[in-house]
Amino acid sequence: MLISVNAGRARLPGSPARLSVAFERCVALVGFVVLWELLPRLGIVSAAYLSPPSDVAVAIVRLFGNGEVWKHLSASAIRSISGLLLAIAGGVVSGFALGWFRRAERIVDPLYQLLRQVSAFALFPVFMLFLGIGESSKIAIIVWAAFWPVLLNTISGVKQVERIFIDGARSMGASQGFIFAKVVLPAALPEILTGIRIAGAYSITALVAAEMIGARSGLGFYTLNSQETFQIPDMYAGIVLLALFGLSINQGLSLLERRLLRWRVGLAQNG
Repeated sequence: MLISVNAGRARLPGSPARLSVAFERCVALVGFVVLWELLPRLGIVSAAYLSPPSDVAVAIVRLFGNGEVWKHLSASAIRSISGLLLAIAGGVVSGFALGWFRRAERIVDPLYQLLRQVSAFALFPVFMLFLGIGESSKIAIIVWAAFWPVLLNTISGVKQVERIFIDGARSMGASQGFIFAKVVLPAALPEILTGIRIAGAYSITALVAAEMIGARSGLGFYTLNSQETFQIPDMYAGIVLLALFGLSINQGLSLLERRLLRWRVGLAQNG
């Protein structure tokens, strides 16, 4: 009984600390929403251009009520996740190849340094010429935007692997596949996951641009269409939903990162 009481007492100081952190994290967000509500209500900014968040919330509830949100959300999710997964697959494979084979990386470096400077938005007309205005061109622009951070971070992660670990594995007779799977991949994984999280943010940015041209569904399409029909609360509702969708992808990738890197926490505790 004494042990449980003491354990309960030991946990008590953490609760106010967690509440304090939660309060601090909410202050800026609440202040932003309050300011947003007051600006149009007080006439400082015209409500015709800046809908108060209360009206935006009504528009979001209406979207969920009539079920229209699921059509747009599912279309955006399929495009962004498909593009992100393709970018991750291509970026990781290419990054491992270029990071491992240094001569190949030196040969290709000028080319990919040039190509990564080309905006995905600038290439959208090219994608439309080759792939049409359907789903392929929309996914292609997302792949292009998300590919580069995955590639560059994978190359960086592979090149930063300590050579002594690789030589040690080889000296014990480890195969090339074993070295990749058990030495290079775990060591490069933190850098790769960082690149994937950046790519997740890029995929949402590219998604909005892709859905604003030739689309009939998606949160980006809904936002632009609402602006064109001067349904301003609906336009801001689309923007808010896009932000929440991007946040959910980032949180999902963050959770994946924590799960895949749990071994680092154990090493830190043991150290």
